[in-house]
Amino acid sequence: MKMQRTHWHTATLIVGWLVSFGALAISGTEAAAATNTSTADHSKFKELQQKFASGPEVTKACLTCHTEAAKQVHATKHWTWEYLNPVTLQKVGKKTMVNNFCISAGPNLPACASCHVGYGWKDASFDFKSEVNVDCLVCHDTTGIYRKPAGLAGHPVTRRMELPPGSGKFVDPIDLTKVAQKVSKSSRDTCGVCHFFGGGGDAVKHGDLDSSMSAPDYELDVHMDVTGLDFTCGTCHATSAHDVPGSRFAPTVKDEGMKRIRGKKDDSNPASCVACHDNRPHPIKNAKLNDHTSKIACETCHIPAFARGGPATKMSWDWSTAGKMNEKGKPFQKKDEEGHVIYDSKKGDFVLAKDVVPEYMWFNGTVYYTLLSDKIDPTKVVQVNRYEGSPTDGKSVIFPVKVFRGKQPYDAGNNTLVTPHTAGTDDAAYWNTFSWPKAIAAGMAITGAPFSGKIGFVETEMRWPINHMVAPKEKALACQQCHSDNGRLKGIEGIYMPGRDSHKYLDILGGGAAFFALLGVIGHGALRIFSKRKKGGN
Repeated sequence: MKMQRTHWHTATLIVGWLVSFGALAISGTEAAAATNTSTADHSKFKELQQKFASGPEVTKACLTCHTEAAKQVHATKHWTWEYLNPVTLQKVGKKTMVNNFCISAGPNLPACASCHVGYGWKDASFDFKSEVNVDCLVCHDTTGIYRKPAGLAGHPVTRRMELPPGSGKFVDPIDLTKVAQKVSKSSRDTCGVCHFFGGGGDAVKHGDLDSSMSAPDYELDVHMDVTGLDFTCGTCHATSAHDVPGSRFAPTVKDEGMKRIRGKKDDSNPASCVACHDNRPHPIKNAKLNDHTSKIACETCHIPAFARGGPATKMSWDWSTAGKMNEKGKPFQKKDEEGHVIYDSKKGDFVLAKDVVPEYMWFNGTVYYTLLSDKIDPTKVVQVNRYEGSPTDGKSVIFPVKVFRGKQPYDAGNNTLVTPHTAGTDDAAYWNTFSWPKAIAAGMAITGAPFSGKIGFVETEMRWPINHMVAPKEKALACQQCHSDNGRLKGIEGIYMPGRDSHKYLDILGGGAAFFALLGVIGHGALRIFSKRKKGGN
């Protein structure tokens, strides 16, 4: 039992501690220094002038004024962790999906629900219709002290407790009254606690979202620069009825609209570049660049690299090497010269990188996912998600992506991906027993999917669109970075690029045009000389 508790201490809560202390690890300047533009001082509300023993009690007080807020949250992806893609008709979302970093949230909800906008989601018994189960504070805290450790099913610490269990370390309860009386609009910090630290740590999955985006400078992101435009997440992801626009499941990659006008009804995505800049954003002196927008995403030129803010992003995760022990028979970690964990007994091998050049592909915004019910071919790299697009469909543009590569367990009998139970205090949790058969059997039972009992490991790839870390225009890609033999777009087919491509007939035509132009210049010069001499002779 002691060894199990040690495993829980060092592994099961790692996501939660990274998330819970994320608001402190990132700068916190936004919450502390921002001017409060609210017309209400919540500390003066009698409903909030009481001692709260739990998160739901705070929500109950909030709902006395914000009567419709919880109902609105109930209709969002942040609450359901589900999304029905209207194009592919696939039901996707964290609730049931498989990925190639943490693999699956479903069988590990007590840990993963620390990033849910609710209280108490630990298993299928969670009441999704309960209004008081909605967590108002997770998005509206400005104190920087509100946090929800893993293992508590999305609850904050409300009594002194040992965390992680068996560690000998005790955590005091959060002053929920103080937090409730200081609520305000969401900020980069509140969004970042989950989105910067998604996948179990800082910069793990996204590449263009990490703790450096809490208070970026102009060089890192021209829009969110704290001394300049100082955009928050909500500036672009302008929310209506608590529904945050923008989706990793169905990204907007080609926006045919024009600039959005405030107050005008518009169903387009406000988080696209075109929403502010329209489709011809370059001035007259650079008007030729506007011709590129029909085939090339703005992000392709204006985000020359991701993971530029300091934290390294994970580029690959190999679960097949997990389970090794040190000479004392204990789990261990290995770090590189910069202090990054590159091996963990509980998770396997990692590859991390900074200043990463994106990979590029034709993308039209349609994403297909490999679901638990889908058969895979283990002799090939499994595409956890597949980005659709072509140069001829009229909907695609060349788009930058981070390709996250991994190796993860699969059901070798059914040829399907699996959802292992990794985090927990029970004997089936992989981080306690290091038994894949137990962990996968338990996880698949929770998910409700069949499992043959046969286990293998398969290589996988998963794609993430690159939208953030927009560089200053002076740092945008130069022409020759694409228009050259070994340029960034050397592998992109279906488009003719001067400087990169040669075409037999175009080359002949161009050479002929150049030859006749030269011949014309020589002929014109000869005629002028002949004419001058003739006049001189007369």
